[in-house]
Amino acid sequence: MKKLILTALAVFATGTAFQIFAQELSEPVQEPAAPAQEKEMKTGWSLGVLPTATYSMDNGFQAGAFGDVYYYGDGGTYPDPLHKISWEASYFTKSHRMRLYLAYDSKYLIPGMRINASVTYMNDPLYSFWGFNGPASMQDYTLWSNRDVIYNGHNVNYYGMSRKMLRGLANVQGRVTDHLNWAAGVNFWKWDLGNMNDTGVDLKKDGNKTYYDTDLTLYNRYRTLGAIPADEADGGMALEINAGLVFDTRDIEAAPNRGIWAEAYLNGNVLDHKYLKACVYFRHYIDIPIHLPAGDPVFAYRLAWQQTILGETPFYMIQNIPLLVQRNMISEGFGSSNTIRGLRENRILAEGMAWANTELRVKIVNFKLFNQYFYLAVNPFFDAGIITKAYDRNGVLQPVAGIYDLVLKEIPGYEGKDCKIYDPGRVKDLIYSAGAGLKLAMNQNFIISAEFAKCFTPGLEADPWIGIGINYQF
Repeated sequence: MKKLILTALAVFATGTAFQIFAQELSEPVQEPAAPAQEKEMKTGWSLGVLPTATYSMDNGFQAGAFGDVYYYGDGGTYPDPLHKISWEASYFTKSHRMRLYLAYDSKYLIPGMRINASVTYMNDPLYSFWGFNGPASMQDYTLWSNRDVIYNGHNVNYYGMSRKMLRGLANVQGRVTDHLNWAAGVNFWKWDLGNMNDTGVDLKKDGNKTYYDTDLTLYNRYRTLGAIPADEADGGMALEINAGLVFDTRDIEAAPNRGIWAEAYLNGNVLDHKYLKACVYFRHYIDIPIHLPAGDPVFAYRLAWQQTILGETPFYMIQNIPLLVQRNMISEGFGSSNTIRGLRENRILAEGMAWANTELRVKIVNFKLFNQYFYLAVNPFFDAGIITKAYDRNGVLQPVAGIYDLVLKEIPGYEGKDCKIYDPGRVKDLIYSAGAGLKLAMNQNFIISAEFAKCFTPGLEADPWIGIGINYQF
Protein backbone atom coordinates (compact mmCIF):
# COMPACT_ATOMS: atom_id res chain seq x y z
CA MET A 1 0.00 0.00 0.00
CA LYS A 2 2.84 2.37 0.83
CA LYS A 3 4.33 1.70 -2.59
CA LEU A 4 1.05 2.65 -4.25
CA ILE A 5 0.89 5.95 -2.40
CA LEU A 6 4.53 6.79 -3.08
CA THR A 7 4.09 5.94 -6.75
CA ALA A 8 1.07 8.23 -7.05
CA LEU A 9 2.84 11.08 -5.30
CA ALA A 10 5.99 10.66 -7.39
CA VAL A 11 4.01 10.78 -10.63
CA PHE A 12 2.17 13.83 -9.37
CA ALA A 13 5.44 15.61 -8.56
CA THR A 14 6.85 14.73 -11.99
CA GLY A 15 3.79 16.17 -13.65
CA THR A 16 4.38 19.59 -12.14
CA ALA A 17 7.10 20.08 -14.74
CA PHE A 18 4.27 20.69 -17.18
CA GLN A 19 3.15 23.53 -14.95
CA ILE A 20 6.41 25.40 -15.54
CA PHE A 21 5.61 25.52 -19.24
CA ALA A 22 2.00 26.41 -18.50
CA GLN A 23 3.11 29.31 -16.35
CA GLU A 24 4.65 30.93 -19.43
CA LEU A 25 1.16 31.05 -20.96
CA SER A 26 -0.25 32.95 -17.99
CA GLU A 27 0.36 36.22 -16.30
CA PRO A 28 2.80 36.09 -13.39
CA VAL A 29 1.47 35.05 -10.02
CA GLN A 30 0.54 38.29 -8.28
CA GLU A 31 2.67 39.18 -5.29
CA PRO A 32 1.23 41.37 -2.50
CA ALA A 33 2.48 44.90 -1.99
CA ALA A 34 3.24 44.31 1.67
CA PRO A 35 5.90 41.70 2.46
CA ALA A 36 4.13 40.54 5.63
CA GLN A 37 2.11 37.75 3.99
CA GLU A 38 1.89 36.45 0.45
CA LYS A 39 -1.60 36.26 -1.04
CA GLU A 40 -2.35 33.14 -3.04
CA MET A 41 -3.65 34.03 -6.51
CA LYS A 42 -3.51 32.56 -10.00
CA THR A 43 -4.11 34.43 -13.25
CA GLY A 44 -4.27 33.54 -16.93
CA TRP A 45 -3.96 29.92 -18.05
CA SER A 46 -2.93 26.92 -15.96
CA LEU A 47 -2.43 23.49 -17.50
CA GLY A 48 -2.07 20.20 -15.67
CA VAL A 49 -1.06 17.11 -17.65
CA LEU A 50 -0.26 13.84 -15.92
CA PRO A 51 0.04 10.13 -16.61
CA THR A 52 -3.03 8.29 -15.35
CA ALA A 53 -1.60 6.84 -12.14
CA THR A 54 -4.89 5.58 -10.70
CA TYR A 55 -5.69 2.16 -9.32
CA SER A 56 -8.82 0.28 -8.27
CA MET A 57 -9.53 -3.26 -7.09
CA ASP A 58 -11.93 -3.80 -9.98
CA ASN A 59 -9.96 -2.41 -12.91
CA GLY A 60 -6.30 -2.53 -11.87
CA PHE A 61 -3.75 0.12 -12.84
CA GLN A 62 -4.63 2.77 -15.38
CA ALA A 63 -2.31 3.61 -18.27
CA GLY A 64 -2.72 6.77 -20.30
CA ALA A 65 -2.94 10.49 -19.64
CA PHE A 66 -5.40 13.02 -18.28
CA GLY A 67 -5.40 16.70 -17.56
CA ASP A 68 -7.23 19.88 -16.71
CA VAL A 69 -6.96 23.27 -18.39
CA TYR A 70 -7.94 26.23 -16.20
CA TYR A 71 -8.37 29.85 -17.21
CA TYR A 72 -8.41 32.34 -14.30
CA GLY A 73 -8.41 35.62 -16.22
CA ASP A 74 -7.21 38.42 -13.95
CA GLY A 75 -7.48 36.14 -10.91
CA GLY A 76 -10.58 37.81 -9.51
CA THR A 77 -12.49 34.51 -9.25
CA TYR A 78 -9.58 32.40 -7.90
CA PRO A 79 -9.60 29.61 -6.74
CA ASP A 80 -12.61 29.09 -9.03
CA PRO A 81 -11.55 29.26 -12.71
CA LEU A 82 -13.45 31.16 -15.38
CA HIS A 83 -13.30 28.09 -17.65
CA LYS A 84 -12.26 24.51 -17.08
CA ILE A 85 -11.62 21.83 -19.71
CA SER A 86 -10.94 18.23 -18.63
CA TRP A 87 -9.85 15.30 -20.77
CA GLU A 88 -8.65 11.71 -20.46
CA ALA A 89 -7.50 8.82 -22.66
CA SER A 90 -6.71 5.65 -20.75
CA TYR A 91 -6.61 1.86 -20.50
CA PHE A 92 -6.93 -0.39 -17.41
CA THR A 93 -4.64 -3.37 -16.96
CA LYS A 94 -7.04 -5.74 -15.13
CA SER A 95 -10.46 -5.13 -16.68
CA HIS A 96 -8.99 -4.06 -20.05
CA ARG A 97 -11.34 -1.07 -19.91
CA MET A 98 -10.65 1.69 -22.42
CA ARG A 99 -12.15 5.13 -21.99
CA LEU A 100 -12.05 8.54 -23.68
CA TYR A 101 -13.41 11.69 -22.08
CA LEU A 102 -13.73 15.41 -22.85
CA ALA A 103 -15.59 17.89 -20.61
CA TYR A 104 -16.18 21.63 -20.24
CA ASP A 105 -17.38 23.50 -17.14
CA SER A 106 -17.91 27.23 -16.59
CA LYS A 107 -19.97 29.58 -14.45
CA TYR A 108 -18.89 32.58 -16.52
CA LEU A 109 -19.37 31.71 -20.23
CA ILE A 110 -22.95 33.00 -20.04
CA PRO A 111 -23.47 35.60 -17.29
CA GLY A 112 -25.61 34.26 -14.49
CA MET A 113 -25.56 30.67 -15.78
CA ARG A 114 -23.38 27.59 -15.37
CA ILE A 115 -22.66 25.28 -18.32
CA ASN A 116 -21.44 21.70 -17.84
CA ALA A 117 -21.02 19.42 -20.87
CA SER A 118 -19.09 16.25 -21.68
CA VAL A 119 -18.68 13.36 -24.11
CA THR A 120 -17.54 9.92 -22.92
CA TYR A 121 -16.81 6.61 -24.64
CA MET A 122 -16.00 3.48 -22.67
CA ASN A 123 -15.35 -0.13 -23.69
CA ASP A 124 -15.45 -2.84 -20.98
CA PRO A 125 -14.64 -6.26 -22.47
CA LEU A 126 -14.44 -7.82 -18.98
CA TYR A 127 -17.11 -5.94 -17.06
CA SER A 128 -18.31 -7.57 -13.82
CA PHE A 129 -22.00 -8.24 -13.13
CA TRP A 130 -22.51 -9.28 -9.48
CA GLY A 131 -26.30 -9.69 -9.49
CA PHE A 132 -29.06 -7.49 -8.09
CA ASN A 133 -29.87 -5.88 -4.74
CA GLY A 134 -26.46 -5.96 -3.10
CA PRO A 135 -26.35 -8.26 -0.03
CA ALA A 136 -29.15 -10.39 -1.50
CA SER A 137 -26.88 -11.50 -4.37
CA MET A 138 -24.64 -14.24 -3.08
CA GLN A 139 -20.94 -13.84 -3.80
CA ASP A 140 -17.94 -16.01 -3.04
CA TYR A 141 -14.50 -14.65 -2.19
CA THR A 142 -12.63 -17.10 -4.40
CA LEU A 143 -14.56 -15.94 -7.47
CA TRP A 144 -13.55 -12.29 -7.17
CA SER A 145 -10.50 -13.06 -9.26
CA ASN A 146 -12.72 -15.43 -11.21
CA ARG A 147 -10.52 -15.70 -14.28
CA ASP A 148 -8.88 -18.76 -12.73
CA VAL A 149 -12.08 -20.81 -12.33
CA ILE A 150 -12.04 -24.05 -14.32
CA TYR A 151 -15.35 -25.81 -15.04
CA ASN A 152 -15.32 -29.09 -16.99
CA GLY A 153 -11.84 -28.22 -18.20
CA HIS A 154 -12.75 -24.74 -19.43
CA ASN A 155 -11.96 -21.24 -18.18
CA VAL A 156 -15.05 -19.49 -16.81
CA ASN A 157 -15.29 -15.86 -15.71
CA TYR A 158 -18.43 -16.46 -13.64
CA TYR A 159 -19.25 -12.77 -13.01
CA GLY A 160 -18.13 -11.60 -16.46
CA MET A 161 -19.87 -9.83 -19.35
CA SER A 162 -19.02 -6.97 -21.70
CA ARG A 163 -20.38 -3.51 -22.36
CA LYS A 164 -19.71 -0.46 -24.51
CA MET A 165 -21.04 2.97 -23.61
CA LEU A 166 -21.35 6.29 -25.47
CA ARG A 167 -22.62 9.22 -23.44
CA GLY A 168 -23.17 12.88 -24.16
CA LEU A 169 -24.53 15.28 -21.55
CA ALA A 170 -25.21 18.99 -21.19
CA ASN A 171 -26.48 20.66 -18.02
CA VAL A 172 -27.32 24.32 -17.36
CA GLN A 173 -27.87 26.20 -14.10
CA GLY A 174 -29.33 29.69 -13.71
CA ARG A 175 -29.83 32.02 -10.76
CA VAL A 176 -33.13 32.17 -8.86
CA THR A 177 -31.91 34.05 -5.76
CA ASP A 178 -28.61 34.30 -3.90
CA HIS A 179 -27.15 30.77 -3.68
CA LEU A 180 -30.27 29.19 -5.22
CA ASN A 181 -30.20 28.05 -8.87
CA TRP A 182 -32.58 26.27 -11.17
CA ALA A 183 -31.03 23.42 -13.12
CA ALA A 184 -31.92 21.49 -16.26
CA GLY A 185 -30.13 19.12 -18.57
CA VAL A 186 -30.22 16.39 -21.16
CA ASN A 187 -28.17 13.15 -21.18
CA PHE A 188 -27.93 10.73 -24.08
CA TRP A 189 -26.75 7.13 -23.59
CA LYS A 190 -26.10 4.24 -25.92
CA TRP A 191 -25.20 0.82 -24.50
CA ASP A 192 -24.03 -2.40 -26.18
CA LEU A 193 -24.02 -5.41 -23.81
CA GLY A 194 -23.07 -9.05 -24.28
CA ASN A 195 -20.73 -11.88 -23.39
CA MET A 196 -17.07 -11.28 -22.60
CA ASN A 197 -15.15 -10.42 -25.75
CA ASP A 198 -11.57 -10.06 -24.53
CA THR A 199 -8.96 -12.41 -26.00
CA GLY A 200 -5.81 -10.99 -24.44
CA VAL A 201 -6.01 -12.33 -20.90
CA ASP A 202 -3.32 -14.68 -19.65
CA LEU A 203 -5.31 -17.36 -17.83
CA LYS A 204 -2.34 -19.30 -16.43
CA LYS A 205 -4.26 -22.54 -15.91
CA ASP A 206 -4.04 -24.05 -19.40
CA GLY A 207 -2.40 -21.27 -21.44
CA ASN A 208 -5.57 -20.33 -23.32
CA LYS A 209 -6.14 -16.66 -23.96
CA THR A 210 -9.91 -16.66 -24.15
CA TYR A 211 -12.92 -17.69 -22.11
CA TYR A 212 -15.15 -20.69 -22.76
CA ASP A 213 -18.72 -21.62 -21.88
CA THR A 214 -19.83 -18.02 -21.46
CA ASP A 215 -23.41 -19.32 -21.15
CA LEU A 216 -22.39 -20.42 -17.63
CA THR A 217 -21.96 -16.83 -16.40
CA LEU A 218 -24.35 -15.19 -13.94
CA TYR A 219 -25.31 -12.66 -16.64
CA ASN A 220 -26.53 -15.41 -18.97
CA ARG A 221 -28.15 -17.32 -16.12
CA TYR A 222 -30.26 -14.27 -15.31
CA ARG A 223 -31.09 -13.82 -18.99
CA THR A 224 -32.38 -17.39 -19.14
CA LEU A 225 -34.44 -16.94 -15.98
CA GLY A 226 -35.92 -13.65 -17.24
CA ALA A 227 -34.48 -11.53 -14.42
CA ILE A 228 -32.76 -9.59 -17.22
CA PRO A 229 -35.49 -9.00 -19.86
CA ALA A 230 -34.68 -10.13 -23.38
CA ASP A 231 -35.23 -6.67 -24.89
CA GLU A 232 -32.71 -5.12 -22.43
CA ALA A 233 -30.03 -7.80 -22.22
CA ASP A 234 -28.13 -6.57 -25.31
CA GLY A 235 -28.29 -2.89 -24.36
CA GLY A 236 -30.27 0.05 -25.66
CA MET A 237 -30.52 3.83 -25.68
CA ALA A 238 -31.78 6.40 -23.20
CA LEU A 239 -32.45 10.12 -23.46
CA GLU A 240 -32.78 11.51 -19.96
CA ILE A 241 -34.20 14.94 -19.15
CA ASN A 242 -33.56 16.37 -15.69
CA ALA A 243 -34.81 19.48 -13.90
CA GLY A 244 -34.62 20.74 -10.34
CA LEU A 245 -33.01 23.15 -7.86
CA VAL A 246 -29.47 23.60 -6.56
CA PHE A 247 -28.55 25.42 -3.34
CA ASP A 248 -24.84 26.26 -3.02
CA THR A 249 -22.99 28.32 -0.39
CA ARG A 250 -19.55 26.65 -0.69
CA ASP A 251 -16.52 28.93 -0.42
CA ILE A 252 -14.42 26.70 -2.77
CA GLU A 253 -15.88 24.09 -5.09
CA ALA A 254 -13.08 21.52 -5.34
CA ALA A 255 -12.47 21.21 -1.57
CA PRO A 256 -14.81 23.46 0.45
CA ASN A 257 -13.90 24.76 3.89
CA ARG A 258 -17.49 25.70 4.70
CA GLY A 259 -20.94 25.85 3.19
CA ILE A 260 -23.82 23.71 1.91
CA TRP A 261 -24.31 22.12 -1.48
CA ALA A 262 -27.76 20.59 -1.99
CA GLU A 263 -29.63 19.34 -5.04
CA ALA A 264 -33.17 18.07 -5.60
CA TYR A 265 -34.39 17.14 -9.05
CA LEU A 266 -36.30 14.71 -11.24
CA ASN A 267 -34.60 12.65 -13.93
CA GLY A 268 -36.60 10.78 -16.57
CA ASN A 269 -36.06 8.79 -19.76
CA VAL A 270 -38.21 9.73 -22.76
CA LEU A 271 -37.16 6.87 -25.08
CA ASP A 272 -38.03 3.17 -24.75
CA HIS A 273 -38.43 1.83 -21.20
CA LYS A 274 -39.59 5.15 -19.77
CA TYR A 275 -38.94 5.86 -16.10
CA LEU A 276 -38.75 8.77 -13.67
CA LYS A 277 -36.25 9.03 -10.82
CA ALA A 278 -36.23 11.36 -7.80
CA CYS A 279 -32.76 12.47 -6.67
CA VAL A 280 -31.86 14.35 -3.48
CA TYR A 281 -28.30 15.16 -2.36
CA PHE A 282 -27.32 17.22 0.69
CA ARG A 283 -23.66 18.00 1.39
CA HIS A 284 -22.45 20.06 4.33
CA TYR A 285 -18.92 21.34 5.01
CA ILE A 286 -18.18 22.55 8.55
CA ASP A 287 -15.03 24.49 9.46
CA ILE A 288 -13.56 23.34 12.80
CA PRO A 289 -11.78 26.35 14.35
CA ILE A 290 -8.71 24.55 15.69
CA HIS A 291 -6.43 26.77 13.56
CA LEU A 292 -3.70 24.32 12.59
CA PRO A 293 -0.68 25.80 10.71
CA ALA A 294 -1.83 24.31 7.37
CA GLY A 295 -5.47 25.34 7.85
CA ASP A 296 -8.55 24.48 9.86
CA PRO A 297 -9.86 20.89 9.71
CA VAL A 298 -13.19 20.40 7.92
CA PHE A 299 -15.94 17.95 8.83
CA ALA A 300 -17.85 17.02 5.67
CA TYR A 301 -20.88 14.80 5.21
CA ARG A 302 -23.28 13.86 2.43
CA LEU A 303 -26.82 12.51 2.71
CA ALA A 304 -28.18 11.11 -0.55
CA TRP A 305 -31.23 9.34 -1.92
CA GLN A 306 -32.26 8.33 -5.42
CA GLN A 307 -35.16 6.10 -6.42
CA THR A 308 -37.27 5.18 -9.41
CA ILE A 309 -40.75 6.57 -8.68
CA LEU A 310 -42.46 5.85 -12.01
CA GLY A 311 -41.84 3.03 -14.49
CA GLU A 312 -38.91 0.61 -14.31
CA THR A 313 -35.26 1.33 -15.00
CA PRO A 314 -33.89 -0.92 -17.79
CA PHE A 315 -31.01 -3.25 -16.97
CA TYR A 316 -28.48 -1.22 -18.95
CA MET A 317 -29.23 1.96 -16.92
CA ILE A 318 -29.68 0.53 -13.42
CA GLN A 319 -26.09 1.34 -12.30
CA ASN A 320 -26.28 5.02 -13.29
CA ILE A 321 -26.25 7.79 -10.67
CA PRO A 322 -27.76 10.97 -12.16
CA LEU A 323 -25.77 14.11 -11.33
CA LEU A 324 -26.17 17.73 -12.41
CA VAL A 325 -22.43 18.48 -12.20
CA GLN A 326 -19.95 15.67 -12.90
CA ARG A 327 -17.01 15.59 -10.45
CA ASN A 328 -15.65 12.38 -11.94
CA MET A 329 -15.78 10.96 -15.43
CA ILE A 330 -18.16 8.14 -14.55
CA SER A 331 -21.00 8.41 -12.03
CA GLU A 332 -22.00 4.82 -11.35
CA GLY A 333 -22.75 2.83 -8.24
CA PHE A 334 -23.41 1.72 -5.77
CA GLY A 335 -19.96 0.81 -4.61
CA SER A 336 -16.37 1.80 -5.38
CA SER A 337 -15.24 5.43 -5.08
CA ASN A 338 -18.48 7.23 -6.04
CA THR A 339 -20.80 6.15 -3.24
CA ILE A 340 -19.90 3.55 -0.57
CA ARG A 341 -16.18 2.88 -0.45
CA GLY A 342 -14.89 -0.59 0.35
CA LEU A 343 -17.26 -2.33 -2.10
CA ARG A 344 -16.73 -3.68 -5.57
CA GLU A 345 -17.66 -1.43 -8.47
CA ASN A 346 -21.44 -1.45 -9.10
CA ARG A 347 -21.81 -4.16 -6.45
CA ILE A 348 -25.31 -2.94 -5.46
CA LEU A 349 -27.83 -2.66 -8.31
CA ALA A 350 -31.27 -1.55 -7.09
CA GLU A 351 -34.15 0.75 -8.04
CA GLY A 352 -33.67 2.86 -4.91
CA MET A 353 -30.81 3.57 -2.51
CA ALA A 354 -30.12 5.92 0.41
CA TRP A 355 -26.60 6.47 1.69
CA ALA A 356 -24.42 8.70 3.84
CA ASN A 357 -20.73 9.64 3.72
CA THR A 358 -18.91 11.34 6.59
CA GLU A 359 -15.26 12.32 6.74
CA LEU A 360 -12.82 14.57 8.56
CA ARG A 361 -10.46 16.50 6.27
CA VAL A 362 -7.24 17.59 7.93
CA LYS A 363 -4.49 19.51 6.12
CA ILE A 364 -1.08 18.36 7.30
CA VAL A 365 1.17 20.81 5.48
CA ASN A 366 1.04 23.37 2.67
CA PHE A 367 3.93 24.54 0.52
CA LYS A 368 4.88 26.25 -2.74
CA LEU A 369 6.78 24.44 -5.52
CA PHE A 370 7.45 25.52 -9.15
CA ASN A 371 5.34 28.61 -8.43
CA GLN A 372 2.33 26.39 -7.63
CA TYR A 373 0.51 26.09 -4.30
CA PHE A 374 0.24 22.61 -2.74
CA TYR A 375 -1.16 21.04 0.39
CA LEU A 376 -1.15 17.50 1.81
CA ALA A 377 -4.23 16.27 3.74
CA VAL A 378 -5.72 13.14 5.30
CA ASN A 379 -9.41 12.18 5.45
CA PRO A 380 -10.63 9.35 7.71
CA PHE A 381 -14.21 8.43 6.70
CA PHE A 382 -17.28 6.32 7.42
CA ASP A 383 -19.86 5.34 4.76
CA ALA A 384 -23.24 3.61 5.10
CA GLY A 385 -26.26 2.84 2.94
CA ILE A 386 -29.43 0.80 2.53
CA ILE A 387 -31.60 -0.31 -0.40
CA THR A 388 -34.93 1.55 -0.39
CA LYS A 389 -36.46 -0.15 -3.45
CA ALA A 390 -35.36 -3.53 -4.74
CA TYR A 391 -34.80 -4.37 -8.40
CA ASP A 392 -36.92 -7.33 -9.55
CA ARG A 393 -38.05 -7.26 -13.15
CA ASN A 394 -40.95 -9.59 -13.93
CA GLY A 395 -41.03 -10.79 -10.31
CA VAL A 396 -38.39 -13.41 -11.09
CA LEU A 397 -35.89 -12.93 -8.25
CA GLN A 398 -38.18 -14.08 -5.44
CA PRO A 399 -38.58 -17.66 -6.75
CA VAL A 400 -34.93 -17.68 -7.85
CA ALA A 401 -34.03 -17.70 -4.15
CA GLY A 402 -34.39 -21.47 -4.04
CA ILE A 403 -32.20 -22.15 -7.08
CA TYR A 404 -28.65 -23.36 -6.56
CA ASP A 405 -25.99 -22.49 -9.09
CA LEU A 406 -24.80 -25.60 -10.89
CA VAL A 407 -21.49 -24.08 -11.94
CA LEU A 408 -20.46 -23.33 -8.37
CA LYS A 409 -21.58 -26.70 -7.06
CA GLU A 410 -19.31 -28.57 -9.47
CA ILE A 411 -16.15 -26.57 -8.83
CA PRO A 412 -13.74 -28.55 -6.62
CA GLY A 413 -14.08 -27.48 -3.02
CA TYR A 414 -17.68 -26.25 -3.34
CA GLU A 415 -19.37 -29.58 -2.73
CA GLY A 416 -21.95 -29.20 0.01
CA LYS A 417 -21.61 -25.41 0.18
CA ASP A 418 -24.55 -23.02 0.07
CA CYS A 419 -24.45 -21.87 -3.56
CA LYS A 420 -27.75 -20.01 -3.74
CA ILE A 421 -27.95 -17.30 -6.39
CA TYR A 422 -30.21 -14.97 -4.38
CA ASP A 423 -31.40 -14.46 -0.80
CA PRO A 424 -34.35 -11.98 -0.62
CA GLY A 425 -34.09 -11.84 3.17
CA ARG A 426 -30.92 -9.76 2.90
CA VAL A 427 -32.22 -6.97 0.65
CA LYS A 428 -32.58 -4.55 3.58
CA ASP A 429 -29.20 -5.31 5.20
CA LEU A 430 -27.31 -2.22 6.34
CA ILE A 431 -24.19 -1.67 4.23
CA TYR A 432 -21.36 0.15 5.96
CA SER A 433 -17.61 0.69 5.69
CA ALA A 434 -14.78 2.78 7.08
CA GLY A 435 -11.31 3.85 5.99
CA ALA A 436 -8.93 6.74 5.41
CA GLY A 437 -7.50 8.70 2.53
CA LEU A 438 -4.48 10.81 1.59
CA LYS A 439 -4.81 13.90 -0.64
CA LEU A 440 -2.26 16.00 -2.51
CA ALA A 441 -3.78 19.21 -3.94
CA MET A 442 -2.34 21.77 -6.34
CA ASN A 443 -3.81 25.29 -6.47
CA GLN A 444 -6.81 23.99 -4.46
CA ASN A 445 -8.35 22.51 -7.62
CA PHE A 446 -6.20 19.64 -8.91
CA ILE A 447 -6.40 16.92 -6.23
CA ILE A 448 -4.78 13.49 -6.29
CA SER A 449 -6.50 11.00 -3.97
CA ALA A 450 -5.50 7.64 -2.44
CA GLU A 451 -8.07 5.90 -0.22
CA PHE A 452 -8.22 2.61 1.69
CA ALA A 453 -11.46 1.13 3.04
CA LYS A 454 -13.01 -1.97 4.59
CA CYS A 455 -16.67 -2.99 4.25
CA PHE A 456 -18.19 -4.64 7.34
CA THR A 457 -21.34 -6.08 5.72
CA PRO A 458 -20.96 -9.87 5.34
CA GLY A 459 -20.70 -10.96 1.71
CA LEU A 460 -19.81 -7.50 0.38
CA GLU A 461 -16.22 -7.25 1.59
CA ALA A 462 -13.59 -6.34 -0.99
CA ASP A 463 -10.45 -6.59 1.12
CA PRO A 464 -8.17 -4.89 0.65
CA TRP A 465 -10.10 -2.07 -1.09
CA ILE A 466 -7.76 0.55 -2.57
CA GLY A 467 -8.70 3.48 -4.78
CA ILE A 468 -6.26 5.97 -6.32
CA GLY A 469 -7.74 8.76 -8.44
CA ILE A 470 -8.60 12.44 -8.38
CA ASN A 471 -10.82 14.72 -6.25
CA TYR A 472 -12.58 14.29 -2.95
CA GLN A 473 -15.56 11.98 -3.23
CA PHE A 474 -18.00 14.88 -2.65
